[in-house]
Amino acid sequence: MKRLTLKLKLTLLYTFFMLLVTCAALAILFSLSNRELLATVQDRLTHRVQNSADAVILRDNVPAVETDFYSVESDVYLSLYDETGYFLMGRIPHGFDSEPEIKDGQIRKLREGNTQWYVYDMSFRLSADQTVYIRGITSVTDAKTSYRVTMRFALILLPGLTLATAFIGYRFTRRTLLPVRRITDTVQEIRADADLSRRIGLPESGGKNRDEIYHLAETFDEMLSQLDEVFRREKQFTSDVSHELRTPVSVIIAQCGACLTDETLTEEQREQICMIEKKAKEMAEMISQLLFLSRADQGRQPLEMEELDLSELTEMVVEERKFLIREQGLPVLLTSEVEPGIKRRADETLYIRMLGNLISNAVAYRKPEGQSKIHVSLTEKDQCIIGVVEDNGIGIREDALPHIWERFYREDAARTKGSHSGLGLSMVRWIVEMHGGKIRAESRKGEGSRFIFELPRTEK
Repeated sequence: MKRLTLKLKLTLLYTFFMLLVTCAALAILFSLSNRELLATVQDRLTHRVQNSADAVILRDNVPAVETDFYSVESDVYLSLYDETGYFLMGRIPHGFDSEPEIKDGQIRKLREGNTQWYVYDMSFRLSADQTVYIRGITSVTDAKTSYRVTMRFALILLPGLTLATAFIGYRFTRRTLLPVRRITDTVQEIRADADLSRRIGLPESGGKNRDEIYHLAETFDEMLSQLDEVFRREKQFTSDVSHELRTPVSVIIAQCGACLTDETLTEEQREQICMIEKKAKEMAEMISQLLFLSRADQGRQPLEMEELDLSELTEMVVEERKFLIREQGLPVLLTSEVEPGIKRRADETLYIRMLGNLISNAVAYRKPEGQSKIHVSLTEKDQCIIGVVEDNGIGIREDALPHIWERFYREDAARTKGSHSGLGLSMVRWIVEMHGGKIRAESRKGEGSRFIFELPRTEK
């Protein structure tokens, strides 16, 4: 299941709380409005009945009413009764068929079918010996119907209000999180090309909107500047140290060679000098690799591109490595399967170093007993040149695979020869990438490893 983004989470949270607040407000409003509605209806009824008393008069000692008495105001129907409760005159609303007894000064709620009514009776003395009753009748159901129409209208508007709230919340959240997206994109670009010179560079806001995210971006840029400076100094240090060490190591190797020509040396002395010479040559190789990577980091490692027959070049490297394996007396069987006629523009020296490092790596990580097998293949498929160096050595743990391209990383230093510095695979990856290709490793602990590099048929 795909995880929700922070932008969507904030939008949903904002919409939920806004909807919750709106629904709560509507519920309270509807509840109070219902009570207020009933109170208003009762108030209109009593006022209408009380004000209608001015329209009741005596005419020839007989109760009579003026014309206004028959008008329906505020949905209140008026009627006139004598002291015995006999209907004299007035209007009765349609649907009100009952004749409830007179109860002076009381508001009663009566039901006739599906309609509820309020009935209010008020006594009125026309003369010293004659009293009449004015009755007011109004429909509660009609008043509630108009109220329900309003309520339905509000409920119909609620989904639209929800969508509008979600849209506004999404736009607001998106605008707020745009700097975060910019920070993320910058980090991904730095990871992709390892360029610490990149900066987020949020636009200046004149100090008005420098919120927490702006300060985060500013802090991140400052951190990148510091890291860039630290790595620059480290690269410069590596380059300087490598240059400084190259001369004394060369002198040690030369002096060892000169000492070995002395025939007066004992066998023990000769062995010790040979050991010094061997370690000095290993150090010289490591210095050479460090200088190579230092120049590559600083963009000073040139590529001499030319049209090459990679098939012949691969066979040449394999034969050279076979000779070295036989010369060292190692129990390693190196075989090859190379498709003929594969040509491409490449740097010959770097290609030889790249393939030689892969084979050297396979030899270094061979099994401690028995004969090891290394197989090199080069094929062309779908406009892509594919090279594979496969061995049946000690293999690499799954959790260590992502780290093998790091400098000086060795999964198990105790299982390899001391001449293996851990710089070879870093150089291999750089060479492949500089030729527009990519390389990956497959391995299972105890079963061996496969290194596959792919180069596009044409130079990028």
